[in-house]
Amino acid sequence: MTRTLDDWLRWQETLHPRSIEMGLERVAAVAARMGLSTPAATTFTVGGTNGKGTSAHLAALIYREAGYRVGLYTSPHLLRYNERIRIADAEVSDAALCRAFAAVESGRLDTPLTYFEFGTLAALWLFREADVEVQVLEVGLGGRLDAVNLVDADAALVTSIGLDHLDWLGPDREAIGREKAGIFRAGRPAIVAEPEPPASLLTAARACGADLRRLGVDFDVASTGVGFDWRGREGTLAGLQRPAPGHAAQLRNVAGVLAAVEALQARRPVTEAAIRRALPQLAVPGRCQRIGPYVLDVAHNAEAAQALADWLATTPPQPTVLVLGMLADKPHAAFLRALAGRYQHLLLVDLPGPRGLAAGELAQRLEADAAAPCCQNIGDALRAARALAGSEGRIVVTGSFLTVAAAMTELQLHG
Repeated sequence: MTRTLDDWLRWQETLHPRSIEMGLERVAAVAARMGLSTPAATTFTVGGTNGKGTSAHLAALIYREAGYRVGLYTSPHLLRYNERIRIADAEVSDAALCRAFAAVESGRLDTPLTYFEFGTLAALWLFREADVEVQVLEVGLGGRLDAVNLVDADAALVTSIGLDHLDWLGPDREAIGREKAGIFRAGRPAIVAEPEPPASLLTAARACGADLRRLGVDFDVASTGVGFDWRGREGTLAGLQRPAPGHAAQLRNVAGVLAAVEALQARRPVTEAAIRRALPQLAVPGRCQRIGPYVLDVAHNAEAAQALADWLATTPPQPTVLVLGMLADKPHAAFLRALAGRYQHLLLVDLPGPRGLAAGELAQRLEADAAAPCCQNIGDALRAARALAGSEGRIVVTGSFLTVAAAMTELQLHG
């Protein structure tokens, strides 16, 4: 039977009784049968709480500008599943994804795989078929037990350690740090761009014999106003162009990527010119993305909300309406506290699905903002926000990938 991409994706959701199942045994067994465990491509793995997607996109940009054939795997997607897998700066086609899924199914036999595991194997298969020279892999959840970690990274970057996915990764930064450090490998570069990493992260890196490179110790970044300077172990880069949106957290992410590129120079040389060409091109959908009066940002934990707040503080002051929709397992009150003083009006919107939170319940969890107006769908929320913002205001949509994706769809349909 010929399956469409939608057919495959719906079917994958039925393969495992849980949407998330941590552990490498099942997915590694399938990868071994498919010959995917030891890829020929140089593998750059990106983990962390926030900044993974931006860092992965920048790494792919730099290596493309350096002339390499690059595969990029990120998650989740916003509008199309195809966004998750890019080869040579192009999303893979539906037909290519269907071929890859068929290959995974042939290698799966009777092994149950989650949706994410199935997609990870498909990405690795497509990268092998395309003969990519560098593959950049974004960790989905955690690190040690994430499906991406079935491949030994030639260099691994941890961008940040924040309090998210506590049910899966542990109750505090020390527990989370241990899980994130699972992507490090003996003798290979382990880049830490978190300015104040938990001791567990550093201990795990040293215990496995990784080549630990820390922000503020082995590499650093300094803002110079419109640009920035970077210092590494082997040299410095001065007068670099700050990519948009350019807040402090993003500069730390950029610094981490450049440290990894430096660490891999012997294997995959990159010129300074390639780096300078790549930086101004960085634009990741849903990260402080401006569309007319709208700012769309997928922040969904307190640390990401603080980065959004810091960026808003650098922009010209104007009336701001915050449209917020969040999943049930997020730090709702802490998220909004981080944005205090950066908006004049708050609108809450329902999020659907098993993990979604109704706007009324979100209002109760937001403590002091429990009286905020509630909307049942993003269309109603955006219409109400436009009325509040007027002709001079802006509308910030945030709280979840789902919230931003719904807003993008609404804006495409109705403007």
